[in-house]
Amino acid sequence: MRWLVGWSSIAASFGTAGRVSGQGAGHGPGAYGPVGHGPGGYGGDGALLHGGIADAAHAADPGADAERTVHPVGSQLLWGDPDPLWAVGDWRPDEIRTVTADPADPFTRLAVLGCCGATDAELRRALYAARGGALRHLTQWSGSYTAVVQAGRRITVVGDLAGARPVFYTPWASGTAYATAALPLADLIEAQLDIGHLAALLACPDSPEALGDGTPYAGVRRIPPGHALILREGSREITGYEQVASLAVAAPEADADRAVEGVREALVDAVRARLTAPRHAPDTLPPYDPGPVPGMGPADRRAARGAPAPGVGADLSGGSASATLALLAAGLPGAPGSLTSPAGARLLAVTFNDLATPQGREDELERARAVAADPRLHHVVVAAAAEALPYTDLDGPLTDEPGPSLVFAARERRRLAAGAADHFTGHGARQVLDAHPARMADLLMDRRRRHLLRPVAALARSASASGAAGESLLVPLTVYSAARRLARTTYRAGMEAAAARLREGGVTASASGPVDASLAALTWSRPGPAAGWLTGEALAEVSVRLTAAAGRPPLSLRPGEARARSVLARQAADHRVFEQAVEVRSQRLHAPFLDNQVVRAARALPESLRVQPGARAEILRSVLYSAGVRELPPGWGATAHTPNETATRLGLRAALGELLDLFAAPLLADAGLIEARVVRQALLDAADGRPVPLDGLAELVSMELWLRRLLARRGTCWTGTSAARRRAVPEGVPVHRPALS
Repeated sequence: MRWLVGWSSIAASFGTAGRVSGQGAGHGPGAYGPVGHGPGGYGGDGALLHGGIADAAHAADPGADAERTVHPVGSQLLWGDPDPLWAVGDWRPDEIRTVTADPADPFTRLAVLGCCGATDAELRRALYAARGGALRHLTQWSGSYTAVVQAGRRITVVGDLAGARPVFYTPWASGTAYATAALPLADLIEAQLDIGHLAALLACPDSPEALGDGTPYAGVRRIPPGHALILREGSREITGYEQVASLAVAAPEADADRAVEGVREALVDAVRARLTAPRHAPDTLPPYDPGPVPGMGPADRRAARGAPAPGVGADLSGGSASATLALLAAGLPGAPGSLTSPAGARLLAVTFNDLATPQGREDELERARAVAADPRLHHVVVAAAAEALPYTDLDGPLTDEPGPSLVFAARERRRLAAGAADHFTGHGARQVLDAHPARMADLLMDRRRRHLLRPVAALARSASASGAAGESLLVPLTVYSAARRLARTTYRAGMEAAAARLREGGVTASASGPVDASLAALTWSRPGPAAGWLTGEALAEVSVRLTAAAGRPPLSLRPGEARARSVLARQAADHRVFEQAVEVRSQRLHAPFLDNQVVRAARALPESLRVQPGARAEILRSVLYSAGVRELPPGWGATAHTPNETATRLGLRAALGELLDLFAAPLLADAGLIEARVVRQALLDAADGRPVPLDGLAELVSMELWLRRLLARRGTCWTGTSAARRRAVPEGVPVHRPALS
């Protein structure tokens, strides 16, 4: 896991160890060399300066009790006194860039961490603009990155639009500490678990109103997507840098062709930013290849040893998003597949073939083979059977937060190990480009009823194809009535109705088809798939959160826009957990659809275009056509396959004994969130093939696994010569004692 961390003290007299030079504690083994500038980088004698609180103003000052030499383990100091900033983890040298406005003013500087397509001149111009308060300039470059600006004693940390690169903060030592991961801050303040946040994460994962700005750790907060954290000598301010319409007023409809062209330019620039970055070879390759193995080529043997290939690769699942990225990356200049060849080499395209459940995905695999026939692609098919089913190999790394991808991590890691050192994924394309069903209510608010004809007709055809021919006649009226009801429901009324539903326990219904899913989404807030297994007290606590949120106005009063932003934020958070859970050393996963510029360009698409069936496929087809790709296989852009329920049930059945042991005495039950016997019965029902929300079970199992990994860890993110060991959740999960009735 890679993260950056720093803090801002409340007064300049709170010096840091960056005032002195020498071989101190801050020289972590992961340091990369001279990236600092001025006093925060290297001293006059060339020795590395070290950050940390060095001394307080006087003995009675609150900062006097803080560790005077505390610093992150394995850290690299970017700048020190008086507000230090560190980069922690296996950052590549080209992923850390710092610039100063003027050599005579070393305390006006900018650090950009991640993949950023800006030149040094553009970074310096943005630093001048950000110094004056224009933060949006820091978010307009292609790539995925985090920007930190220091202007005197003012520190500004900018988050992204989607939420894939979040920023966290917490009060500490009479100031504020911030980081791009929550766990280091939880270690720093020895935070306890926030059980209410965990309950909200299970009950309403798609509702930021229930989650608020909290994290699983009490006292550690998250800034919302599209916002920046501003620290002035320890004082905090959270401000948005993106214009958001707060009134339900019909805006002039954007030109569809120009909007699609904007998406094409943003997506091409996002891919080009990765291709023009320096190439990296894996650091942990074995010293020799063991030699020929029957049925395995060199790439197969390398993947079996668990190391990615040098160069650039991409997923090729057969869907439109992954195919678009693969074809764009293969067609743009930049030697995508090779480190040494001046003419470049073929891009590595990886397809996963599930041999345990081969039925149902034949068309997608055939489309992947057709796309891979492009001579610029080198196609690798990763085939696996029972050893790669969901719920297999539940041992894995500790992620920053819980997420449903923990139960599928071993399956995905097997696929990604066959990929490249820089690997493209199509994650987020659906949430960025598709229209949330609640956008139909926005169209009704704008009096654009005619644009509802095609999506409603498509839902009626899907109901007819599923065998409910009689019910399909009522689908148009039912969907239109639900959209009309949502358009006339205020935000406050919608939140209060959602809170009342949780209090009454009305959370057991699950969507059984596209029509039911669309109807369930036509609301301001809805329970998650795991809510039906939570205790009444847990649901009541989440309902209190929703009731309190009803009095706070949201970023947008348009239900479709608000729900689309919420779903995108949830997907970005899940993708971040996915990156950490499936991490392969020396590999970087790139999700260009979650980049700022792509998200911003997609938001400019007119709603009347987005709600049409197959809109995402048509947009991506236009992107490829403008990039020179004219021929696509038949069926390209068809609706992506639903999660493989057969594979999930097979995995549940194979791991049933381990899962029942996991929930014999679960930590979630100790916290009062679930009843163990109810979840064990749900696991048995799912293994027997009974109708059970499988995604809800995945969330429960993932959270229980995450809690156990968190409590089993013995390390900490911080060290110091005079510091006691700091670790999050030092007292374990608080045991819930039910109230007397």
